[in-house]
Amino acid sequence: MLHVADYGGKEADVVKALEEDIIFGRLAPGTRLVEDVLLGRFPVSRHTIRQALYQLEKLGVVTRERNKGAMVRRLSPDEVRQIYEVRELLQRQAALMIPLPASDALIAELMEIHRVYSAHVDAHYLRGIHEANDRFHLTMFSACGNDYLVSSIDHYMRLSLPVRANSLADPQKLEVSRQHHWFWVLAQLCVDHLQPSKMFYLEAIEKAGDGV
Repeated sequence: MLHVADYGGKEADVVKALEEDIIFGRLAPGTRLVEDVLLGRFPVSRHTIRQALYQLEKLGVVTRERNKGAMVRRLSPDEVRQIYEVRELLQRQAALMIPLPASDALIAELMEIHRVYSAHVDAHYLRGIHEANDRFHLTMFSACGNDYLVSSIDHYMRLSLPVRANSLADPQKLEVSRQHHWFWVLAQLCVDHLQPSKMFYLEAIEKAGDGV
């Protein structure tokens, strides 16, 4: 998976700042990212700016066109529908592959991430909300055990960043997201709660030799 932390020093700072501007709607889709303007904003070399734009292009949030330069990715309605169709397929498959009942370690990790996420929501800390939200979903889907599948989910999550941006700044939508996180953990706990009785009954049947 590709993350901002994979890059070095000043380049990472530029990538993180521009990615944040895009995520939170401060740079609208279609906005041109002019190198000279960025040089005036960031105390770095032109090479660093170009490398940062290249990394943002790899993340899928920036596009570059011949004779036009770099700009914030603008998704057409068809592109949005297609990206979300793929996200739905990938995430549904990953969810189906998560072993049940979920492990105590997974539940505990998700509950801790949810706690951090909720604290950021209460504090209106947008960067923290974004990072904790992605960490929650990727941690959950990682339980499917297929790194390639999780990497694909990560990729399409990033492609949909411009679409998800308005949700991060909307208190009502954030509250829905917070509830969805908790409902998933609660659902897993409910599944866990059922297991002891079921296993006890099945073991009793096997010992009795009924085979029913």
